[in-house]
Amino acid sequence: MLQQTQVDTVIPYYSKWLKKYPCLTDVAKANEEDLLKMWEGLGYYNRCRNFKKAGEIVLTDYAGEIPTDYDGFIQIPGVGEYIASAVLSMSHDKPHPALDGNIMRVMSRFLKKKTVSRYNKKVIHNHIFNWMEFGSPGDINQALMDIGSQICKPNQAHCYKCPLEKSCLAAQTKSPESYPATKFHKPIPNYDVVTGVIWEHDKFLILKRDEKNHLGGLWEFPGGKIQNGENHRKALAREIKEECGIDVNVQSKIGSIKHVYSHFSIHMTSFHCVFKKNTILKTTQPNRWIKPDQIKDLPFPKANHKLFAILNKQGWHV
Repeated sequence: MLQQTQVDTVIPYYSKWLKKYPCLTDVAKANEEDLLKMWEGLGYYNRCRNFKKAGEIVLTDYAGEIPTDYDGFIQIPGVGEYIASAVLSMSHDKPHPALDGNIMRVMSRFLKKKTVSRYNKKVIHNHIFNWMEFGSPGDINQALMDIGSQICKPNQAHCYKCPLEKSCLAAQTKSPESYPATKFHKPIPNYDVVTGVIWEHDKFLILKRDEKNHLGGLWEFPGGKIQNGENHRKALAREIKEECGIDVNVQSKIGSIKHVYSHFSIHMTSFHCVFKKNTILKTTQPNRWIKPDQIKDLPFPKANHKLFAILNKQGWHV
């Protein structure tokens, strides 16, 4: 849960999760859709699916015991260099530097490294590893993480509070915050998308996203990106035809929302639509017709919940 997500955000999810799934066996045997619902809103849903796969592998291949050797543990789905190093150092006292963003920043300043190159990363790794020869590798990793999160911050290096101040090379300069150099980030693209709440009597259509794609395993309204020269209604009718094989009457506009993901953002506009008679739904995606009160039972992207909030104020039906 802590991958790419801050502690304050994770804590309520973590507490709620442990109440429902107190051990790894519970996760391994749970329905994936139920797990995704519990994870809903936390983002990076592939972490959740990997967690279930990891639980299944630990039960079947390791008799329920998580491997404690680096080479074995890192093969578990969702476990990379950082998680393997953090867990094995903190839980099993093994000397593996856990190079997260905080530690890389602290050590780049400590060693006065301007860039986080592959070579410098290796230098930092070896420096921490040498410290760990004196013992307590988990404490060393956690201490460096805490220094990075509380003292040696990206834009504020409170050197006077830092236990490493006298040995830190960047602290001897007038601008410790300039280490390492800030990376230039390209502006993330924004996509204009349109979705439809397609009604048939008192139910509307939802589709399930492919597990291999972004937000895989979550449910959503049919729709897609607007092409050049299209207006919203024309684009929606085309997308629904391509996605579902049906013709719809695009009716009143529900509203628009903005949502930012890690690598792109969207501006999503949604309309009420009516399912035309004498047409047959043709889609390879799992699909369901549900009532509004069933939303609570299924996992949806956060962007969809923003639309739900608008619908709850306006009233759901056309």
